[in-house]
Amino acid sequence: MRAGKSWRLVAGSVAFALGVGGLTAAPVAARPAGDHAAVQAIVDGFTARGVPGAMVFAQDRHRRWTVTSGTGELGADRPIRPWHRVRVASNTKMFVASVVLQLVGEGEVELDAPVERYLPGLVRGNGYDGARITVRQLLQHTSGMADYLADVLADPDANNHPWRPADLVELGLSHPPLFAPGAGWEYSNTGYIVLGMLVEAVTGNDIGAEITDRLIRPLGLAQTTYPRAGDKRIRGPHAHGYYAFEGQPVVDVTELEPSLPGAAAALISTGPDLTRFVRALLAGKVLRPDLLAQMRTTVPAAGPDYGLGIREYPLPCGGVAWGHASNMPGFDSFSAATEDGRSAFAVANGRLTGGGTANLRSAVESALC
Repeated sequence: MRAGKSWRLVAGSVAFALGVGGLTAAPVAARPAGDHAAVQAIVDGFTARGVPGAMVFAQDRHRRWTVTSGTGELGADRPIRPWHRVRVASNTKMFVASVVLQLVGEGEVELDAPVERYLPGLVRGNGYDGARITVRQLLQHTSGMADYLADVLADPDANNHPWRPADLVELGLSHPPLFAPGAGWEYSNTGYIVLGMLVEAVTGNDIGAEITDRLIRPLGLAQTTYPRAGDKRIRGPHAHGYYAFEGQPVVDVTELEPSLPGAAAALISTGPDLTRFVRALLAGKVLRPDLLAQMRTTVPAAGPDYGLGIREYPLPCGGVAWGHASNMPGFDSFSAATEDGRSAFAVANGRLTGGGTANLRSAVESALC
């Protein structure tokens, strides 16, 4: 996307936080559903309401399958395919939490230690005290830290330059705390920017390098990348992301300055890679059993209960799945897996009116059940 007018349209709508009107692209015919008619009906509903394209990729121990609707690129009959890379936004938080918990296992970080121990002086002022906010609270969104995203997206120049993590944290701290540490729950991207800085302070490497060395390479996630600041493109085969708000033309917002979402949401991946990661996580291939148990210890949250960088989703067919939802300009996605090896990933390359990621959750739940 061009950084000027296109980003101003997105910035004016505060896209990370709010829903928007339906996109106005003409729908492309749905692909055959096979025996997955219920999932196909859900994704067809996305494109019927103006989202350019949607896809669900699912697998269990015996097979894998995909349903698609619409297109991954306006002007082309090019459905989103499993190997198409997309921005998976807040799914990044599962990776960041995994790195932090590995550092806990190595004795480098303590979950209930204050952030002040690792980043002295960073979280201070305007009612904040880093000596009272713990690593665990950052991971589970109980720190009370306000979010920075609305401020960034109100800046029409936001996509035109890299952002330092400390500057993003400063924006969050410009708003007073939402509550005392541990006294409530509120989703905070600022908290995950702080966690990325904590990882760098402890290891000497930036969070992208640690995610790559600890998770992406060992698990063989060949289509997953944590882009460096300034690299706005999605490299390799990818879907385009689109955005519009009521009465406005569709805008291609595929290109994004990755330091803007940073450790909260910068990751690029595919359905097969992301579901492989969540399955490996639940199978104990990423964390020691005691650390995985810590990750899956949840607190009440807005929506499904939240652990350390991961949510617990009760399934309509019984049992639970673990994963994360995400949204950013151009891409909404949802990934989840069960302990018995079922997994699913859903993505839409535009935003639904009023529904957002809740609609993707229904698609993933239907695929898992």
